[in-house]
Amino acid sequence: MKNLFSWTRCFSSPKPNDIENNDEENQENFRVFTYNELKAVTHGFHSSNKVGEGGFGTVYQGRLKDGSIVGVKVLSIELESMRGEREFIAELAALSDIRHENLVKLRGCCVDGATRYLVYDYMENNSLSHTLLRGEQNRIKFSWEARREISLGIASGLAYLHEEVQPHIVHRDIKASNILLDRNFTPKVGDFGLSKILLEHHSHISTRVAGTIGYLAPEYAITGRLTRKSDVYSFGVLLLEIVSGREVVFFDMEHGEHSLVQKAWEAYKSNKLIELVDSVLETNYPEDEAVRFIKVGLLCVQETARLRPGMSTAIKMLANEIDIGDIEICQPGVVTDFMSIKMDQQNSSQSVFSRGSTTAGSQSPYTSYF
Repeated sequence: MKNLFSWTRCFSSPKPNDIENNDEENQENFRVFTYNELKAVTHGFHSSNKVGEGGFGTVYQGRLKDGSIVGVKVLSIELESMRGEREFIAELAALSDIRHENLVKLRGCCVDGATRYLVYDYMENNSLSHTLLRGEQNRIKFSWEARREISLGIASGLAYLHEEVQPHIVHRDIKASNILLDRNFTPKVGDFGLSKILLEHHSHISTRVAGTIGYLAPEYAITGRLTRKSDVYSFGVLLLEIVSGREVVFFDMEHGEHSLVQKAWEAYKSNKLIELVDSVLETNYPEDEAVRFIKVGLLCVQETARLRPGMSTAIKMLANEIDIGDIEICQPGVVTDFMSIKMDQQNSSQSVFSRGSTTAGSQSPYTSYF
């Protein structure tokens, strides 16, 4: 099995000539880097090369000998609890054996003592949270056409993980900071550190709920039951962010902190969905399509998981291949307060707060890249 082979290669000590074995690299499309190589390409992991930081690691830009630019993610492992090791292995398992236009490409890895390194293709335009959701001047750069293609690209990547990869993969942390943009603004789903592999017709039950507040499906946050519909919920939130240009929890001068999902629901009930569209677009967008995208977002965040569409169905809805005009949209589920989540007290401090999660109205202390 290729992903197992990639995993074992990272934990073995490569011989010097292994790095030069281009035939093997091309065959496997994955390589084991040495620490000295990665240190050299990032100029000693210099702060000027830092392009992002997250709950479990820092990402540096580097240039390989062949001239290609990569992102090097550094994961520091807490050896006693092995915190971070799970994320390292999860990313290897998820990405070393799959390829899709809308998934970040894993180039290789390195193990050096208690530190783990993952090497990816470099994303010139960082993440959605760093661009689209970082102020009006940035939002102006995203036309409606760009937002449409980004939305469809993300949906396509998730549909591939959920329906084409065997066994299926649930990402578990879909959010704006984990959607990366290449030089052409093609979206790439990144950061598979929390991903889970699901067998057909099975769900995963975990007492270690992990993810980011605002994007968490309520049934997963409360019970720990993880299914592909958990990712669908997160995608629905992200879709609302892309159309509106607002973060999942935003500040309104009149009403203070506000949940984007709740605001979208209120707009739907009052038949004012068009008011949710990002104002920087002015009139440069098709109203029918924008409203349809918002409705699909609301269908994806419905409180009852079985009512949410699968990702391939969501794509057809977005493309207007399925008419959603007569589909009833039910009330969304919203988790905005960790205190309302009933979980094992022993695990609560390490649960939803994993990976830079935030409570309602607060900002993550990190700018995530991978």
